[in-house]
Amino acid sequence: MGLMGIVPLLVIGLVVWLVVEETRRRDVPPSRVSAQGGQPAVGRALDVLEERYARGEIDREEYLERRRDLQR
Repeated sequence: MGLMGIVPLLVIGLVVWLVVEETRRRDVPPSRVSAQGGQPAVGRALDVLEERYARGEIDREEYLERRRDLQR
């Protein structure tokens, strides 16, 4: 009889945990995480670098050098 009160709580806890895990998974796009376990911030930094290069704020040499540094 005591399990009748615990089972619904366990089910609710499981649903909450699944929602939290799914939300975390969606926060980090898979394309932004490298195969070596790189940080998502690197992907954003590369995006900013590409934008700066496209706007002409940095030249090709600087772009290539910074991209190489970020990918390490």
